[in-house]
Amino acid sequence: MIIRTLEVGPIMANCYILGCEDTKEAVVIDPGDEADRILMTLAQDKLTVKYIINTHGHFDHVGANKELKEATNAKLMIHADDEPMLSELSLHAASFGLSMENSPGADITLSDNDEIKFGNITLKVIHTPGHSKGGICLLTDKILIAGDTLFAGSIGRTDLPGGDYDTLISSIKTKLLTLDDDTIVYPGHGPETSIGREKQINPFLS
Repeated sequence: MIIRTLEVGPIMANCYILGCEDTKEAVVIDPGDEADRILMTLAQDKLTVKYIINTHGHFDHVGANKELKEATNAKLMIHADDEPMLSELSLHAASFGLSMENSPGADITLSDNDEIKFGNITLKVIHTPGHSKGGICLLTDKILIAGDTLFAGSIGRTDLPGGDYDTLISSIKTKLLTLDDDTIVYPGHGPETSIGREKQINPFLS
């Protein structure tokens, strides 16, 4: 599997491109900004985007949805509980002093345990509310795209609308820490980590 990580936008969110080496089908996860750079990376790897997937609805993870969707005709996916946030993107960005267009609505709304297939790859949807009501993680083999649920040594903030600390901790402990220790975690911000490492060192999970 091809994995590309791009730090995009003023809040340096991680956008991930996952591609099937055999079919060259791909998904773009959390295109928060810099659509041109995302498209250039896709072109370099000769990838065709089947789906755009948002792990949650915050502006720094969805800001380039519109431009990327127009350029690729890919289907846009987000959990049903965060789908309404796509039409509130400009308001959310403005609260951080930034200007951003609203996102198109979702073509497909996701639920817990859904499967997303592209090429020879299947992603399992894990609903992990707490950072937002519709936050999700995506799992394939021993690779977890964690959005803003779990970070290296930290967890997602819970002081934004839809956030709840106890819910987030429960999501992580019941749905993520049960994965194999050698599962690699690709978070929404910052460096990658592993489930085993977070069990050992994450102060929020002791």
